[in-house]
Amino acid sequence: MSNKFYITTPIYYVNAGPHLGHTYTTVAADVLARAHRLLGDKTFFLTGTDEHGAKIQEIAEKAGLPPKEFTDGIAGQFKEAWQDLHISNDRFIRTTEEPHMSAVSKALQYMYEKGDIYKGSYEGLYCKGCEQFKSENDLVDGLCADHKTKPEIMEEESYMFKLSAYADKLQDLIERDEIRILPASRKNEILSFYKNEGLKDISFSRKNVAWGIPVPWDRSHTIYVWADAFLNYLTGIGWNGVPDSVPEFWPADVQLMSKDILRVHATIWPAMLLSLGLPLPKTLFVHGFFLIDGQKMSKSIGNVISPDQLVKRYGVDATKYLLMSATPFGNDGDVSWKQFDDKYNADLANGLGNLVQRVATLIENNLNDGLAYKAALVSGENSFFEYQEFNTFIGQFELHQALAHIWTRIGAANAYVNEHKPWVSAKENPETFLKTMTVLTAMVHHIVWLLQPFMPDTTKKIFEIFGDAGAKYIKDDYRFKVKKNDTGLFPRLES
Repeated sequence: MSNKFYITTPIYYVNAGPHLGHTYTTVAADVLARAHRLLGDKTFFLTGTDEHGAKIQEIAEKAGLPPKEFTDGIAGQFKEAWQDLHISNDRFIRTTEEPHMSAVSKALQYMYEKGDIYKGSYEGLYCKGCEQFKSENDLVDGLCADHKTKPEIMEEESYMFKLSAYADKLQDLIERDEIRILPASRKNEILSFYKNEGLKDISFSRKNVAWGIPVPWDRSHTIYVWADAFLNYLTGIGWNGVPDSVPEFWPADVQLMSKDILRVHATIWPAMLLSLGLPLPKTLFVHGFFLIDGQKMSKSIGNVISPDQLVKRYGVDATKYLLMSATPFGNDGDVSWKQFDDKYNADLANGLGNLVQRVATLIENNLNDGLAYKAALVSGENSFFEYQEFNTFIGQFELHQALAHIWTRIGAANAYVNEHKPWVSAKENPETFLKTMTVLTAMVHHIVWLLQPFMPDTTKKIFEIFGDAGAKYIKDDYRFKVKKNDTGLFPRLES
């Protein structure tokens, strides 16, 4: 692990409030940020909102609001959602903030003076929903694959970015993993795009869109929303738009995103960085989409699941666990309320919650002065307490594997209770009982320490139940004084 760890989510477009996809990305970033803090890395976690562009201007007009007032409201919903989920971001950036807009203007002025931006005319198929130009190969039956709308043919005067000039360099960097794209299938997908379609110069300004940052050398144009948005990854850590001033945390160690925005992040974004002479992000990690009962989420179908619904039913930490364990990280997932309920009951109520309740009750009922830890009593179970495999899963962004690693240990600890029957030895052999409970207390401590990035509120409660200071390693003679929660951590749900 490095001593510095910088992680970003995409900044979310404020055409609507937060949904399950936004939540999944943000929770994953939160888990990775918390894990790296736990491992001692100096960590910065950035998220925020993308607020300019023609689409926002149009939606705000339909809502009868000025664009800034409209974006203030939606950005507030994102902030509130992440606060409700106890997300540990170090910064929430908005592209309507003055320092960001000033830095974007300086950056594009530099690229213009360098000769990487020139005045021209652009004609192409434009999807307003994506705020992107499309090729015929991107369409399905003539429609945008994501928005199911027919792109409009648009031609207008525009300032163009010489994206084509960086095609060969970027392809080489991706092939050599200088820009690492994970999972590998996404790297192959992008390389196929480079080889089969290549990069063409793209529009970096709009003439007839007022809601945007003015082009500094021609205020009749505003800066194209993607060019504006990408630079948040730098401005969010204090960059002022001057290429020579590289922020402390740059480059990003990992940038998380869903698969629908990988192409722009693997083409336009690194080309801008090359133009500015700035280091490239180390890793782009791409996750899939969630289907609900086999169908894409849709308001018209009525199957949209919002983050506040999940928190209301399951609580904050259970919501995080259910999302992170729903599918291998990087894959599409198919979920349902029934699946969430069943997994909550099996893994949390019957698994983790049951283990904590059993061990705490046995100590509380049989050891009035608590349990004084003796490492010698645990030595036969050393293989249970290793950390390296978990650390490897975190380093490789295999969050589902990290959780499976923890739950294997929860299963092993519950099996240890059943095998050793401490409720019997408590009456018949106090020495055996003490050894059994010391091992189980150490097992719970180890499980909870590993679980902290995924379920921080729950792990804090468990440490408090056991009178556990939460250090990585338990010192000899440390005394655990149990004050258990009689209601249990995860009451069973009825479907």
